[in-house]
Amino acid sequence: MAGRSMRFDPIAEARQNWADAGWGDVADGMVAVTSIMRAHQILLARVEGALRPYDLSFSRFELLRLLAFSRQGALPITKASDRLQVHVTSVTHAIRRLEEANLVRRVPHPTDGRTTLVEITDLGRSTVEDATATLNAEVFGAVGMTDDEMGSMVKAIQSLRHNAGDF
Repeated sequence: MAGRSMRFDPIAEARQNWADAGWGDVADGMVAVTSIMRAHQILLARVEGALRPYDLSFSRFELLRLLAFSRQGALPITKASDRLQVHVTSVTHAIRRLEEANLVRRVPHPTDGRTTLVEITDLGRSTVEDATATLNAEVFGAVGMTDDEMGSMVKAIQSLRHNAGDF
């Protein structure tokens, strides 16, 4: 149960159950996948809690942060989709929600009439700066792992991503 410490590791118990069921040859893979999924749940809950005061989801935060990092403060919607590694439909949905909050706006491309840009507003820029400071303090600066552990984890996940064709 979330928020309550258990006296045992349920994933370790699942591994034993997998082995007892005759699936010991894939038990480590099940543990790896289950561990990553549980870590994702834990981190997502922390991120969502930190972003709640800004009325942002992590996907909307990522889009705002990407726009704030871009030189012009604007990107073609398709480029934002590529950079965030999500379908253009997801980016369009995030843009719509951010537009409703006056954090971004859609503008025509100055030289390509077929392309629409998404542009961060001044309110969007100040919101993402504040949200970034909160995430840095409450989540990114206090992950709950040592620097060596984080480095090893990133390296391992990078291998998984590379083998999946992510880059």
